[in-house]
Amino acid sequence: QVQLVESGGGLVQAGGSLRLSCAASGGTFSAYAMGWFRQAPGKEREFVATISQNGGRTYYVDSVKGRFTISRDNGKNTLYLQMNSLKPEDTAVYYCAAGIATFKDRGDYDYWGQGTQVTVSS
Repeated sequence: QVQLVESGGGLVQAGGSLRLSCAASGGTFSAYAMGWFRQAPGKEREFVATISQNGGRTYYVDSVKGRFTISRDNGKNTLYLQMNSLKPEDTAVYYCAAGIATFKDRGDYDYWGQGTQVTVSS
């Protein structure tokens, strides 16, 4: 059983940056592919980015390519999402998730964190 705890969310102006972290415990972090998802009010939870077990492969939703970077530190059991050039439409609760492969469908992930709120003001 893997426990995931996100942190680093907050309020930022458009054009600003935030770095989200996801601390994992209770399992072998390096055995899992990891993903970031987000859910805005009244919308479905959507895929943002995913990274393979060794960090060698990453995938992003088109709307964040060139602005967001997913990374991981297997020695620290931590996943990151560096978010630059933030836009008001990036406002959402951001969730990290653990799964067996770099899937883009939330249904393919086995473990989820509780989420962290990101609010981007215009």
